[in-house]
Amino acid sequence: MSPVILNGDSSHHANGTNGINSIKEHVSLDGFGTRAIHVGSEPNPETGAVIPSISLSTTYKQDGVGNHKGFEYSRSGNPNRNALEATLAALESGGSSAIAFSSGSATTATVLQSLGPDAHIISVNDVYGGTFRYMTRVAAVNQGLETTFVDLENADDDTIRAAFRHNTKLIWIESPTNPTLRLIDIPRIVSLAHEAPSHPLVLVDNTFLSPFYQSPLVLGADIVLHSLTKYVNGHSDVVMGALILPAHHAALTEKLRFLQNAIGAVPSAYDCWLAQRGAKTLHLRMKAHGTNALAVARALQRSPHVEEVIYPGLSTHPRNDLAYRSLSSQARTFVDKYLKANGDDAGGFPYGGMISFRIRGGAAQAEKFLTATRLFTLAESLGGVESLAELPAQMTHGSIPPAERALLGIGDNLVRLSVGVEEEEDLVADVEQALEVAAASA
Repeated sequence: MSPVILNGDSSHHANGTNGINSIKEHVSLDGFGTRAIHVGSEPNPETGAVIPSISLSTTYKQDGVGNHKGFEYSRSGNPNRNALEATLAALESGGSSAIAFSSGSATTATVLQSLGPDAHIISVNDVYGGTFRYMTRVAAVNQGLETTFVDLENADDDTIRAAFRHNTKLIWIESPTNPTLRLIDIPRIVSLAHEAPSHPLVLVDNTFLSPFYQSPLVLGADIVLHSLTKYVNGHSDVVMGALILPAHHAALTEKLRFLQNAIGAVPSAYDCWLAQRGAKTLHLRMKAHGTNALAVARALQRSPHVEEVIYPGLSTHPRNDLAYRSLSSQARTFVDKYLKANGDDAGGFPYGGMISFRIRGGAAQAEKFLTATRLFTLAESLGGVESLAELPAQMTHGSIPPAERALLGIGDNLVRLSVGVEEEEDLVADVEQALEVAAASA
């Protein structure tokens, strides 16, 4: 069963109370992987099917005016979307409700529109390029939104307090950030938000770590955002986003769900079915992404052709302690077992699949590396089972002005890797040979 789904009109999902009780039972009794497989995928009572059917209908028969089985029109509610949202709410620790959208960008747009006109927000300065673009070129023009970009990793408390205004309604966090993998101490920012007279909400874009490695709601955040396109779906065949909120934000959840229906940026039933399929193996994939990424990061560290490796899981990373403290309960269990098994040879611990590094040389060497890899495909996006590599300055973060990119350290020699779940030895060998090719071209 799925939780109660408020559509922004008069319709409710059938048997919603039983659905909520089902989620609570799973959360209290079962681990992360078990919830991923079972919540939202209860066997069909009519056919016994263990995988939800794809419901492509756009409209639903009513037995009388307003007398229906929980669905009226597919923009307002669809069995596959409800099932996916139930899965997401169960996976994000501390979550009670999830709201799915047609893309991560649509998710961002809806949150910012919910703030109304002439609002002010504080955003981490190293924010995803698409989010920066929406904040500065869309919301600023259309609703008068003002954004103050702050280095939330390094700024002291007084600097952050000075950024608050009377109309500050939201603090936008990515941790790790994209693409320089800065780590934000989420509980510290939450504490500062609670001090502020305007009592802004704290949103965490948890895309890079997924619900497996980090639980921002448990750390005090009010809203978690995911580009489901990435790790949650995990197979590079869906574009989608989602918000997850805790139970005490029921009114905010209703407001955002009303906007989901009213704006209509909703995902298709098939995409929801695919994303729910992907989420079932999230725990397995994230462990493999993490162990592979740690091995690749250590190989990059050993190379004379690399200036700097940015991977918070490395024991040499300056915020490695914060990375460990930020781990979710299920990730902490996994990491502790990994460290016990590998001892002093671990060199760190698995912390997601994203690595950034600065190659010696400049744009020419970076491009040579990117075209010399055999297994790392030169492409945007991330989080799929396959390994990808890209040049943020010219690809994913090209919308950020050059001067601001320079201040953020997004130079022409910064390469971002999304480490997949291929064999560890093959990925390490591919990176090492591509570095040699790039060095020979200098």
